[in-house]
Amino acid sequence: MNRHAPWRRLLGWGLALLLAGCALGPAPRPSDETVAAEIRATYERALPTLSAGKQRHYAQRLYRITGDERWLPLNRAYGERLVASLREEIARLDEPGYVARRSREGVEGYPERTAKQRRRKRMLADWGEIHYAKGLAFDLTQAHYHGLLNERDLPGYRQALAYLSGIDFLAFVTDPEVLDVYAAQVANLVYYLEDLGVADLRGEAIAAFRQRFPPSRDASLDRALYRNKIYGMTHFVIAASDYYQRPVSADEFAWVLDDFADDLARILADTKADIYTEVGISFLLAGREQAPAVTRLREALVAAYDPVAGMVPSEWGGIDLEHGEHRNVLAIMLLDWPERLYPGPILSSGRQDGAPSACRGRAPSSCEASVRLMSR
Repeated sequence: MNRHAPWRRLLGWGLALLLAGCALGPAPRPSDETVAAEIRATYERALPTLSAGKQRHYAQRLYRITGDERWLPLNRAYGERLVASLREEIARLDEPGYVARRSREGVEGYPERTAKQRRRKRMLADWGEIHYAKGLAFDLTQAHYHGLLNERDLPGYRQALAYLSGIDFLAFVTDPEVLDVYAAQVANLVYYLEDLGVADLRGEAIAAFRQRFPPSRDASLDRALYRNKIYGMTHFVIAASDYYQRPVSADEFAWVLDDFADDLARILADTKADIYTEVGISFLLAGREQAPAVTRLREALVAAYDPVAGMVPSEWGGIDLEHGEHRNVLAIMLLDWPERLYPGPILSSGRQDGAPSACRGRAPSSCEASVRLMSR
């Protein structure tokens, strides 16, 4: 008996498998819709284990791209929490020292894990009540999106709007140092204030942003500043859509889309999936699904997808579902964009279909909504 025969057989089998693999070639690239469906399956299995904030974020976006009523319960739960929190804030706005204390506590509690967070914390500490005021503007805008900004659900809500009207947001949203570390948040804030009828600072903020970050300056921006710029530009578009509730004008945002198209190679090289996915969504919100940039961004996202984890990992390879929810719900949206968007949902017992309020797009100060919170 030849004592080398077993090893030769093993070597032969290995060679045969290698040759078979070569003959088969690389596995075909999965379709965009397949990857989106796999990410959805991963997150929808895990959704009950995620924090309430992540559940709200996911369910709100899935409702707006599908209109599927099965997302309404999580949205209603968020609406109930939102109304309870805002009622307390409104009741305490006149309490001496309350706003200053809440803003100070908010800044003191700001995370410091990364250099970006530490820089933002230092910046916010210099702006007094702005930290509190921008959080209040966010919550009131969420109430407006959901048809809850009315005297029935939020008695005295005009007091909160009056408080916001007394804040000097213009100085904040046009400050170069603020824009250097907080561009996306500035973009959000100016659209919130316009939605609420508090102030229209969109033109001033966009002008200040474009002066601070002209395309001619891109080559001199380090990675952190460049990411901040691109992320800020995506949020001017996204905030203008009321966060995926309606399309935006491609002409109005040509300055954004043209910059993205011209600098796509660096966007893919120097940003991360959370950011370049929003770049792709910006084109989609503007009705530019056929743009070559969208194809390239989708290809990059599919290439980043981890089929074993069923998600797009972080830039460092992290696959924590809680931390990755923002990135992965964006991936679902970019890879499986709908033919239409669904506003709201309106959290009203009389409007269970989630249809838009009659006040959609109108400042609450000029339109008293007749909706009320969904019955428990």
